[in-house]
Amino acid sequence: MTTVVSIHSFRGGTGKSNTTSNVAGQLVSMGYRVGVVDTDIQSPGIHVLFGFSDDLDNTLNDYLWGKLGIKEVAHDVTSVIAATTPIAPGGTLYLVPSSMKAGDIARVLREGYDVGTLNDGFRDLAKELQLDYLLIDTHPGLNEETLLSITISDVLLLILRPDRQDFQGTAVTVDVARKLGVPALYLVVNKVPSGVDLDDLRSQMTAAYAAETAAILPLSEEVVQNASAGLFSLTTPDHPWSEQIRLIAARLTA
Repeated sequence: MTTVVSIHSFRGGTGKSNTTSNVAGQLVSMGYRVGVVDTDIQSPGIHVLFGFSDDLDNTLNDYLWGKLGIKEVAHDVTSVIAATTPIAPGGTLYLVPSSMKAGDIARVLREGYDVGTLNDGFRDLAKELQLDYLLIDTHPGLNEETLLSITISDVLLLILRPDRQDFQGTAVTVDVARKLGVPALYLVVNKVPSGVDLDDLRSQMTAAYAAETAAILPLSEEVVQNASAGLFSLTTPDHPWSEQIRLIAARLTA
């Protein structure tokens, strides 16, 4: 049985893709079979964290346009995890990236795509690769494909910054998710400056959203300097940011 986890934010710039990839890496190191799908087709980027260049082939776009099967666009990137951390038996990671080619992005913006095909792809990918977890890196905001991802999810991770606009947008998303009947919803606060009272912040989150805060990720110069050059939580496991990523992985596997 595959657990489907959507990682979402109401606004861009929250660190959603970085969080998604690092949580995936932690799950794989624990011995789980994990798939990550980059559905931020208008502005993809998670592939960079796994060492792919921007001219990569065999992407989600090729599947959506009927050129390739979903399994054919799933890249085995387990070696990226194994290069920095031990992997428990069975741990495997597949990435379905979206195309960074200008023509492909323009076509998506011009023509769109069938979200039903995307839904079929999620189901087939989970079955064909026998995934324990399928992580969906969504497009920020609320649109048709994002609503689909939320609807089919077992878990929704909502990432926000300690920012008033993020707080308001997250409230809208939480309301929508509850109306859609998402079984489990957790909050992740990212880029929290030093000096913030974390207990007070957690209390504010609980009061505002009536939802559990799975992690509070500190604003870290080291993470910024990493600049998407790999999975920080694996290369720097003792860092406070990495400890919070492990809390998210632990919550998903509890």
